[in-house]
Amino acid sequence: MTDKLNELTAAGVAVWLDDLSRVRLSSGGLDQLRREKHVAGVTTNPTIFAKALSDADEYNWQLRDLATRGIEVEESVRMLTTYDVRWACDVMRPSYDGSAGVDGRVSIEVDPRVAHDSDRTVAEAKALWWLVDRPNLFIKIPATEEGLSAITDTLAEGISVNVTLIFGLDRYSAVMEAFLAGLEQAKANGHDLSTIGSVASFFVSRVDAEVDKRLEKIGSEQAKSLRGKAAVANAQLAYERYTKVFSSDRWKALADAGAHPQRPLWASTSTKNPDYRDVIYVEELIAPGTVNTMPESVIHAYADHGETRGDTITGAYDAARKVFADLESVGVDMADVIATLEREGVEKFEASWQELLDGVRKSLEAAAKGKGAPNKAAKGNAKAAEKAGGA
Repeated sequence: MTDKLNELTAAGVAVWLDDLSRVRLSSGGLDQLRREKHVAGVTTNPTIFAKALSDADEYNWQLRDLATRGIEVEESVRMLTTYDVRWACDVMRPSYDGSAGVDGRVSIEVDPRVAHDSDRTVAEAKALWWLVDRPNLFIKIPATEEGLSAITDTLAEGISVNVTLIFGLDRYSAVMEAFLAGLEQAKANGHDLSTIGSVASFFVSRVDAEVDKRLEKIGSEQAKSLRGKAAVANAQLAYERYTKVFSSDRWKALADAGAHPQRPLWASTSTKNPDYRDVIYVEELIAPGTVNTMPESVIHAYADHGETRGDTITGAYDAARKVFADLESVGVDMADVIATLEREGVEKFEASWQELLDGVRKSLEAAAKGKGAPNKAAKGNAKAAEKAGGA
């Protein structure tokens, strides 16, 4: 059988998993995906952690220990999540070493409630970097206006960054500017640029979900004919900007100092509309030097029936610009679409973070009262705790 994920990797797309849980770690599932499905990185977010902690009892032993120690809820969340990410970094270390530090990365997000506070974002990034203490970590920082200076300041500290929640082209250009400025400051601060990594997470399917909703409301046949086209066009034009920035003299000076480019990462790649092909946001966004982070279901779908047709981005710029012109002609305000998505993106992660806090609070209270049953796998977790650094 053809190894479709290997073909995708050979076309220059790094396959990353958009999920993490302690069950996935303890079962060896993540390592299996790395070995068998070409998974070369992992992304997480507050929604993923909220689900992971609510679905499994593998956290019980650590929750009991945290409750016994009297650790507050927010710090307990940091201990629980950084434990998993540290473990995942160790699982992905072969990919990191084998790619000279480009892949094998695992991302953890700063508290989304500080997305509009630059100083607190940087402080949180530094704390997470210290807690996980692995070279293949990425700190995720939302691409809000306030987040831009935080991106620069964090990179200047020698800390690798995954910039998340990018929806629009102008904001993406600002993110690349923040990256270049951060590396220039890191170099001035004496950091080895070859050890600093970064990706820019450009969200895809959510764009179609929002634009399609507006097209349905407009209701004309012309409007309906544009459904399912905005997200891919938006990402294709983002890649065009990427190629221009990373062929500039400014970038070449940093590359000569050992820097790696900030790769575009296609995020939110599962289709929200069941009428669309389930791997459309993979097949239509293939180009060298990109990352596609997928839920496991999309990884398996691509392995089964994905089609790697070479570079599907570089020759599509004019067609993508026509999609934008057509959207404007039927009355879709893309600037408002992007602003709405950014606002809702931060709000959704804040809500998930609060759900995570509430869930951990209840679990700590139960553990403190002796109701938190020890995990059946507690003995096995002792070894894992030693490897991952413990609570």
